Amino acid sequence: MFATVMHGPGDVRYEKVADPSIVQPTDAIVELAASCICGSDLWPYRGLQPQDGPANMGHEYCGVVVEVGSEVRNIKPGQFVVGSFCLSDNSCPHCQFGFQSSCAQVEFMTGAQAPYARVPLADGTLVATREVPDASMVPHLLAVSDVLGTGWYAADAAQVREGSTVVVVGDGAVGLMGVMAASQMGAERIIAMSRHASRQQLARDFGATDIVAERGDEGIERVMELTRGIGAESVLECVGMEQSMRQALGICRPGGTIGYVGVPHGVTFDGQQLFFGQKRMLGGPAPVRRFLPDLMERVLAGSIAPGKVFDQTLPIEQVAQGYKAMDERSAIKTLLTMS
Repeated sequence: MFATVMHGPGDVRYEKVADPSIVQPTDAIVELAASCICGSDLWPYRGLQPQDGPANMGHEYCGVVVEVGSEVRNIKPGQFVVGSFCLSDNSCPHCQFGFQSSCAQVEFMTGAQAPYARVPLADGTLVATREVPDASMVPHLLAVSDVLGTGWYAADAAQVREGSTVVVVGDGAVGLMGVMAASQMGAERIIAMSRHASRQQLARDFGATDIVAERGDEGIERVMELTRGIGAESVLECVGMEQSMRQALGICRPGGTIGYVGVPHGVTFDGQQLFFGQKRMLGGPAPVRRFLPDLMERVLAGSIAPGKVFDQTLPIEQVAQGYKAMDERSAIKTLLTMS
């Protein structure tokens, strides 16, 4: 088959690779209904993350199971499934504690920007729908597999509560999903930090009550003005850069909580600032598997439509164009359709 392979910074190709096959008896092979490009895929694309040779790309996925290994018990061929980018057995002590992204057997999904993908630890990783959904639901279910699950974790980690004030740092797809999550969790005020008109509008569609276009110290000052000098109880850091983390720390009130899901690049902390700031922090790779059943149910019930975050749709053969558009910020998130 053909699949997406990154050969180096800026060099993405849709080229022939070996068909996926069962390697471990706990594997499943899934025919993907659609795929997409993640913001985290842009780190190696921009040369900001080391890469050891050509890499099969893609970790967001949903589709129909076509084959399972001999030890797979709960997932069956013909089922429509959604999985997490973190692969887990969903049974180890860390999984049972709700942190499947720290599973004792954790692996990270690869190779999902393709028509077919191998999913290890299928029983623990995949969640099946009761029936094969209508094609119109595919973008929304695909969003659940990472970007919504990650934004939801940011809000959960930041302890968003009914009636609270929330600030979302970052207007990429994860940040926008964080806005949706905060709204679903009952936040009264949601301040989205964004400088781009199209993203500002989508943030408002998802539940943002205020927009702050300033960044850095000016952004901190503006948020403090809006909150009458108090700051926010919950801050979602969805970027992973030094400036964005500094903003998050600067606008979180004492006793508040920062949920950080942006993969850190160049982020450092000052011990004195953390000590006297008295702010909680929880983050890391999102345990999407914890949230999958609930989020899938919300999507299928029509109560949320996270697939609206896809503002560009391309046939998978044009995946390189999708990477370029996201790198240039002319697209928020690119959906890849299968031939």
